[in-house]
Amino acid sequence: MTDREVDIILVEDDPVMLQSLQTSIGSEGDFTVRAACASYAEGSKAIDTIPADVLITDLKLPDGHGFDLIRQARKTRPEMEIMVISVLGDEQSVVTAIASGASGFLLKDSRPLDIAQSVKQLVAGKSPISTSVARFIIQIVQGTEKDNQSDELLTKREMDILWGIAKGFTYKDVAEKLGISSNTVPTHIKNIYRKLEVNSRGEAVFEAIQRGLINIS
Repeated sequence: MTDREVDIILVEDDPVMLQSLQTSIGSEGDFTVRAACASYAEGSKAIDTIPADVLITDLKLPDGHGFDLIRQARKTRPEMEIMVISVLGDEQSVVTAIASGASGFLLKDSRPLDIAQSVKQLVAGKSPISTSVARFIIQIVQGTEKDNQSDELLTKREMDILWGIAKGFTYKDVAEKLGISSNTVPTHIKNIYRKLEVNSRGEAVFEAIQRGLINIS
């Protein structure tokens, strides 16, 4: 894709931003803006009718959402590269955009020069992402890995004991309900503290609920 002209579809409802994108991207000799769309409907039509190489879309549009355009492009033109340029940088927006098929995610505070360079990176097979968004994604992934590790580290017996403690049962009550010796419960509790890296029953219960290990509702 880098050895020939790159055709691009832009979808942005802010006319000033749309013009800025056109100017920045269009100034690159190898880039051609084939469609500059101001709405979801225009973007959807462009995706269906123009065999472009790149889709650059906002997320929040007056008549729809960029997520749906991303999914449409990924389904109908799987070879198309997709990048989001948006003011929305919250967890749900970032994760949904990437899960839907976006390979890049820039916040609108990026300078025009940065955006043009990011398109070059995108067509070269890289994933341009704003620094704050990249850091956010890392935090999400690390949190998920930590949760998964907790799931693997805690045995079913330990989770059962932790659930009982969360419900307010005494060690004796927990032991009777699980059919084990009450003398072994403290040992299990110590193992739970070590695995969850906490120092009290309250902290253990809080961590377990936050990580989705137990449900006391």
